[in-house]
Amino acid sequence: MKILFLLVGGPLFMIAVAAHIYVKIKLRPKDDSDLDDCYWEFEESHPQLAKYNKWSQATFVAAIIGALLLFLSLVF
Repeated sequence: MKILFLLVGGPLFMIAVAAHIYVKIKLRPKDDSDLDDCYWEFEESHPQLAKYNKWSQATFVAAIIGALLLFLSLVF
Protein backbone atom coordinates (compact mmCIF):
# COMPACT_ATOMS: atom_id res chain seq x y z
CA MET A 1 0.00 0.00 0.00
CA LYS A 2 2.87 2.34 0.88
CA ILE A 3 4.57 1.76 -2.47
CA LEU A 4 1.32 2.41 -4.34
CA PHE A 5 0.84 5.72 -2.54
CA LEU A 6 4.41 6.73 -3.36
CA LEU A 7 4.18 5.68 -7.01
CA VAL A 8 0.94 7.56 -7.55
CA GLY A 9 1.41 10.51 -5.20
CA GLY A 10 4.95 11.50 -6.16
CA PRO A 11 4.47 11.97 -9.90
CA LEU A 12 0.98 13.39 -9.40
CA PHE A 13 2.30 16.03 -7.03
CA MET A 14 5.23 17.00 -9.25
CA ILE A 15 3.15 17.17 -12.44
CA ALA A 16 0.37 19.10 -10.71
CA VAL A 17 2.78 21.66 -9.24
CA ALA A 18 4.47 22.15 -12.62
CA ALA A 19 1.07 22.49 -14.32
CA HIS A 20 -0.11 24.95 -11.69
CA ILE A 21 2.95 27.13 -12.22
CA TYR A 22 2.37 26.97 -15.99
CA VAL A 23 -1.27 27.99 -15.55
CA LYS A 24 -0.36 30.90 -13.27
CA ILE A 25 2.22 32.19 -15.75
CA LYS A 26 0.74 31.46 -19.20
CA LEU A 27 -3.05 31.38 -18.80
CA ARG A 28 -3.43 34.40 -16.51
CA PRO A 29 -5.36 37.18 -18.26
CA LYS A 30 -2.91 39.77 -19.53
CA ASP A 31 -2.99 43.43 -18.58
CA ASP A 32 -4.04 44.41 -22.10
CA SER A 33 -7.04 42.05 -22.21
CA ASP A 34 -10.61 43.28 -22.50
CA LEU A 35 -11.35 42.07 -18.97
CA ASP A 36 -11.48 45.65 -17.70
CA ASP A 37 -14.41 46.32 -20.03
CA CYS A 38 -16.51 43.66 -18.29
CA TYR A 39 -18.69 44.58 -15.37
CA TRP A 40 -17.37 43.05 -12.14
CA GLU A 41 -20.48 40.91 -11.58
CA PHE A 42 -20.05 39.24 -14.98
CA GLU A 43 -16.31 38.60 -14.83
CA GLU A 44 -16.90 34.88 -14.32
CA SER A 45 -18.58 34.68 -17.72
CA HIS A 46 -15.47 36.07 -19.43
CA PRO A 47 -14.07 33.05 -21.38
CA GLN A 48 -10.40 33.71 -20.70
CA LEU A 49 -10.94 34.23 -16.98
CA ALA A 50 -13.22 31.20 -16.73
CA LYS A 51 -10.58 29.00 -18.39
CA TYR A 52 -7.89 30.37 -16.07
CA ASN A 53 -10.00 29.78 -12.95
CA LYS A 54 -10.96 26.25 -14.01
CA TRP A 55 -7.39 25.13 -14.71
CA SER A 56 -6.00 26.91 -11.66
CA GLN A 57 -8.43 25.13 -9.35
CA ALA A 58 -7.98 21.75 -11.06
CA THR A 59 -4.19 21.81 -10.82
CA PHE A 60 -4.31 23.01 -7.22
CA VAL A 61 -6.66 20.18 -6.24
CA ALA A 62 -4.41 17.65 -8.02
CA ALA A 63 -1.40 18.97 -6.08
CA ILE A 64 -3.33 18.63 -2.81
CA ILE A 65 -4.31 15.05 -3.65
CA GLY A 66 -0.69 14.23 -4.53
CA ALA A 67 0.55 15.74 -1.26
CA LEU A 68 -2.11 13.81 0.66
CA LEU A 69 -1.02 10.55 -0.96
CA LEU A 70 2.60 11.28 -0.08
CA PHE A 71 1.57 12.00 3.50
CA LEU A 72 -0.40 8.75 3.66
CA SER A 73 2.65 6.86 2.45
CA LEU A 74 4.50 8.17 5.52
CA VAL A 75 1.71 7.23 7.90
CA PHE A 76 1.07 3.67 6.65
